[in-house]
Amino acid sequence: MRADVRQVADGIHLVHGSNTNWVIITEGNEITLVDTGYPGDREQLLASLEAVGGAPEAVSAVLITHAHNDHLGSAEFLRCTYGTPIYLHPAEVPHARREFLHQVTIGQVLKNSWRPGVLPWSVHALRSGGTAHVPVAVPEPFPAEGALDLPGRPVPVHTPGHTDGHAAFHLPDTGVLISGDALVSGHPTSRVKGPQLLPDMFHHDRSRAVASLDVLAALDGDLMLPGHGPAHRGPVGEAALQAKERAL
Repeated sequence: MRADVRQVADGIHLVHGSNTNWVIITEGNEITLVDTGYPGDREQLLASLEAVGGAPEAVSAVLITHAHNDHLGSAEFLRCTYGTPIYLHPAEVPHARREFLHQVTIGQVLKNSWRPGVLPWSVHALRSGGTAHVPVAVPEPFPAEGALDLPGRPVPVHTPGHTDGHAAFHLPDTGVLISGDALVSGHPTSRVKGPQLLPDMFHHDRSRAVASLDVLAALDGDLMLPGHGPAHRGPVGEAALQAKERAL
């Protein structure tokens, strides 16, 4: 199965993998890759780079919103094979090394198995490497404060709650917010469509996840690219506030 690659703005592509998204930002011959999908999405990931006229060798850096397997899946492969640096929020670096794991447990999934969509999602997650051991051996904290010197000039925004070191990426010049799992527009385990938090079982600290929506609500932009669900067009701040209303 090929990934669904959609150009959403000049030089920016949202890629729908198997239940998880990643983002490709191109600038000349260079690429910033945000997240990498499940371990089982690797062929789709490489094909998506080719689809936008790139290659893994052209990736200047991989930015990881958070170190869950469905976002971290091929990060170590890219680092080992191509020497690509892997950047995360400092609080997420030990998570990427797997010094600890802030991820929904099998027990939590079983407790929620009665909910619509949970069982099909869990089967897919297992088949795609959702419980595989895929640490990054040398993850690095963001190299600078503010805008990063990478294609798209992304600005990391600390949005803890889903994990302690979750980060969204704001592209002020293009009005884009890459929101990761701090703010999504859909998920196989949710019947809600549009801006929302993921279901409670996925958050390490739900109260902090709700609070982080206020951080996102303060950002300017009109295009949200989430870790799950379709692109959402409209004021980013309104999307964050809508998700907060649904969460309270």
